[in-house]
Amino acid sequence: MDEIKIFWTKIAQKQRDAIFEYYNNRNKSFIYSKKLKSEIKEYSNILKQQPEIGKKITNSDFRNIFFGNYSLIYKRKLNIIYIAAFWDNRQNPEKLFEILGL
Repeated sequence: MDEIKIFWTKIAQKQRDAIFEYYNNRNKSFIYSKKLKSEIKEYSNILKQQPEIGKKITNSDFRNIFFGNYSLIYKRKLNIIYIAAFWDNRQNPEKLFEILGL
């Protein structure tokens, strides 16, 4: 079987980068952002090995993998996992559903 690849949508990249920037400015350090990047990489590798691991979002093709205060919202098409959102779980979920078009 071909290797599964991960593709970040522009929205997910923007969300991720905004979170990194927020913590870099708030903490005056890159330490937390580096930790978060490491966790993202770890969960991305897990997704490559077990793409169905995330909890299915009702009435959609999306899945959700939680880690700490954040979630990777994704869907799989063949050998590509599309990260549709990098979500701060403390936000209103209705906003996420709007972003995902649900």
